[in-house]
Amino acid sequence: MTGPDPSSLIHDLLSGTAPFALIARDGATVEVLTGDVVDVELLRDIPLTDATGTAREVLALVPFRQVRERGFVCHDDGAPLRCLVVDERVSLDRAETVASLPSSPIPLADAGFDIADEEYADIVRRVIADEIGRGEGANFVIRRDFVAGVDVDPRVAALTWFRALLEHEKGAYWTFAVVTEGHIAVGASPEAHVSAKAGIVTMNPISGTFRHPAGGATAETLAEFLRSTKETEELFMVVDEELKMMSAVCSDGGRITGPHLKVMSRLTHTEYMLRGRSDLDPRDILRETMFAPTVTGSPMQNACTVIARHETTPRGYYSGVAALFTPNGATEGPTHDLDAPILIRTAYLVDGRLRVPVGATLVRHSDPDGEVGETHGKAAGVLGAIGAIPRDVPAAPADADPDAPVSERRPLAEDPAIAELLASRNDRLAPFWMNPQDPDGSGPFAGRTALVVDAEDRFTTMLAHQLRHLGLETRIVHWSEVTDADLDAADLVVSGPGPGDPRDDSPRMAAMRHVVGRRRAAGAPLLAVCLSHQILADSLGIDLRPLAQPHQGLQKTVDVFGEPASIGFYNTFTARVAPGDTQRGMTVGQGSVTTEIVTDVAADAETGDVYALRGPGYASVQGHLESILSRDGMRTLERLIAHVL
Repeated sequence: MTGPDPSSLIHDLLSGTAPFALIARDGATVEVLTGDVVDVELLRDIPLTDATGTAREVLALVPFRQVRERGFVCHDDGAPLRCLVVDERVSLDRAETVASLPSSPIPLADAGFDIADEEYADIVRRVIADEIGRGEGANFVIRRDFVAGVDVDPRVAALTWFRALLEHEKGAYWTFAVVTEGHIAVGASPEAHVSAKAGIVTMNPISGTFRHPAGGATAETLAEFLRSTKETEELFMVVDEELKMMSAVCSDGGRITGPHLKVMSRLTHTEYMLRGRSDLDPRDILRETMFAPTVTGSPMQNACTVIARHETTPRGYYSGVAALFTPNGATEGPTHDLDAPILIRTAYLVDGRLRVPVGATLVRHSDPDGEVGETHGKAAGVLGAIGAIPRDVPAAPADADPDAPVSERRPLAEDPAIAELLASRNDRLAPFWMNPQDPDGSGPFAGRTALVVDAEDRFTTMLAHQLRHLGLETRIVHWSEVTDADLDAADLVVSGPGPGDPRDDSPRMAAMRHVVGRRRAAGAPLLAVCLSHQILADSLGIDLRPLAQPHQGLQKTVDVFGEPASIGFYNTFTARVAPGDTQRGMTVGQGSVTTEIVTDVAADAETGDVYALRGPGYASVQGHLESILSRDGMRTLERLIAHVL
């Protein structure tokens, strides 16, 4: 409905003490939400109904510390899971609202980053060498904060910054101001982390950051960015990570479309859209998708551990989400729709201190100085938009006629060369994830069961979805919970991937060795993937070694037992044989009763790096057949399963 006069409502918000939120999600209106604040401990406690069972609309600020609900580690600052339970919602005309908001600049004192550039560059080097280099994951996001003092009424600051973002930041998914007792959040988030409406779940991974040069972006400068291997692989890796989440919450696993450009005032990003069907409670969807790999890293559980090692202070709400739960009138299934953007490009004001957290995605190709520059660019996007630093003004040619009419520049995404560069990215990707999917149990292995053992990399959710597509009745069990009875009962055991050094003596590595060893000893069908492939190779007497350069998010075409396959690799360690070896023999048994077991080896002809193994009742693959980078993943998976079964 149409609300009251904007100037009157804005005056009431400025002079009052009640909590409120302003949200701009389209080009025409500003939504004003008012109500009571309730802080809860868990996502399941978000009060979507009142005492009478009536559905309520709720806006929840979900802090990063909620990852504890999934058993992940973090610096716990006690930031509350804050819920604004909406009593009233009004819709205001956007232009009239902007004109009614305060506009005087907000002065900042003692402004600067909490971590010096040189120190941040050193952190980048350590993460690349000590984390990615040790196989702890494919990419990690490490943050730093721009901080300053603000000696202005917090409500005035919030509404002033909200106006500035509406006027000067384009391309945002949500522009918002959330004002509650003792805490203010104002931002322009470019990224819809997850939404759920009418049974359709959507995720929007955005990655790759192009900082606009002085005078604005051109087709030439943008094309150089789009050709960057680092930026391209960064996007593919976060799409893989979010597909893991989609496969966990959606019955059809998720389908990707894109890529597209996300153009902001100072930055341009590349993005994909992921969609799938789900009938889960939206709070469960939110829990299973905590949080976006674009602001944490992958695999998610290890990313949280790495963040805790290299960030010395808690994140607060940075990289969490603002989740709006809106009643949809349904009498069956989910009663609320969900719209949850990531809390990035956001300014926080608490006790007179402004904080603008920003992070860079660190991958194997990262340049420390370049990542320092990326954090400056992201902070400038917020600070420039709110007027805290000078805004960029495109330079006009020296001979330009100041009275000449200004022609609107064609969007760069419509430039034929740019459109071709974007479209060409999909040539590398797996058709399986770009086409509609809905496993119906009629695949080639229908009637068989599969158990997937999760070694702390949720690539297993994508693997499970592909196995179901091939007809296998599939379930996933965490390595710490799998029993011998589980292992013995399944027709096929898939020993899954995970981070870390396969030579370690950690409980996780010991458990995965037990999975591989028990199935081999029983002669029962086993498929080992990535980390488990290395463990299988070790059990066959094949050497394990670290790679000179990690293969995190690397696409390679390799020979898999006589058939070339384009596969995505996420490994830091490799099994290695002498170049040219194609078989590995092993004698088993005791005394005079022995058996010679021969394992076929698919390896690089020059380095001896082992890409796949197969023997009686077992097979393995170093790459991730479930990755979007594995164009031939489904074909290769079917071949290997057919062998072991």
